[in-house]
Amino acid sequence: MIVLKTNQLLTVLSLVILASCSSKEEAPAGDVIKSYQVLTLEPHSTTLQTTYPATLEGIENVDIHPKIDGFIDKIAVDEGQFVKKGQLLFTITAPQYEQLVRTARATVKSAEAGVSVARLQVQKTKSLVDKNIVNKYELQEADLTLQTRLAELAQAEANLVNANVNLGYTRISSPVDGVIGSLTFKTGSLVSSSMAKPLTTVSNISKIYAYFSMNEKQLLEFIRNTKGVDLKSKIANIPDVSLVLSDGSLYPDKGKIGSINGLINAQTGSTRIRATFSNTLSLLRSGGSAQVLIPQEVSNGFLIPQRAVSDVQGKKFVCLVDKGDVIRMVNIEVMEATSGTFFIVTKGVKAGDPVVLEGVQFLKDGVKIKSVKADSKAVYAELNQ
Repeated sequence: MIVLKTNQLLTVLSLVILASCSSKEEAPAGDVIKSYQVLTLEPHSTTLQTTYPATLEGIENVDIHPKIDGFIDKIAVDEGQFVKKGQLLFTITAPQYEQLVRTARATVKSAEAGVSVARLQVQKTKSLVDKNIVNKYELQEADLTLQTRLAELAQAEANLVNANVNLGYTRISSPVDGVIGSLTFKTGSLVSSSMAKPLTTVSNISKIYAYFSMNEKQLLEFIRNTKGVDLKSKIANIPDVSLVLSDGSLYPDKGKIGSINGLINAQTGSTRIRATFSNTLSLLRSGGSAQVLIPQEVSNGFLIPQRAVSDVQGKKFVCLVDKGDVIRMVNIEVMEATSGTFFIVTKGVKAGDPVVLEGVQFLKDGVKIKSVKADSKAVYAELNQ
């Protein structure tokens, strides 16, 4: 049995107390209430700049196909060259069509001679009938022979016209003003009217069509928010649109939306829209890509920074701050179009609601925070950037 003296006992007790105090100091102090910036919502008016990927096409893209069979004798243009309507593009060697023209001309001359002979016979027979030398039936027969020769002449002349038309197809001219595309065949190549591949394509790029798509929800929202009593007047009231080129630069000329396809594509759930841009500098080319920027005015809407919105299973939520700085998750609905880094909220919040600005991914219903009032002017200043 160990017996401690009084001094030793006091020393042991002191060590126990110190250890106990040290243990209490190292213990966690519990959950710390964190500070979050909170924005008080107020209605704002703004102009949305919604971006849509677009493909560019000339107002006319004409595939050039041969109408006859033959060999390419001459290519009178080069790729990328500007051509005028009626300018020669290709000549095709096809001797058979020259022979058909010569044959048709000879046939016409023969038919003309036949008509002359038939006319003389009519005149001769008519004179004999007048003198009662022959009966009138022979005159009728001569008239019928003349009509037959006239019909043969008309047929021969029609054949000559067709032969000249076919011969004209050996010279292929541009049907429009435009730019020459790829030349898919070289001099000496055999070509025919049944070929699927064109000789080239002439693109009229004096104006450019920018085609882009909106899904059904975007289209409904877009049409509802555009003034007008019918679709035609709404299209007319759509403000001018801008074009962002593939290098990120802004095209200097504004464009105008001219048509909205009347059908929703069943596979993609979207519809095609066309905007037209002038192309005086020939900067835009058919087949290119760009982005169309559509401005849309929003009056007295609730704008919430996208960083303040969390996405859960396809639904959007914001964190509202109730009394006592307690978080309440609220489901919101937003417009398909966005304004920079802001969502335009259509349902779920009202004026004066305090919304947590950032860090919402770490919050949930019932969590207590320390709210810090955000500078609304600084927040909404991003709208003008």
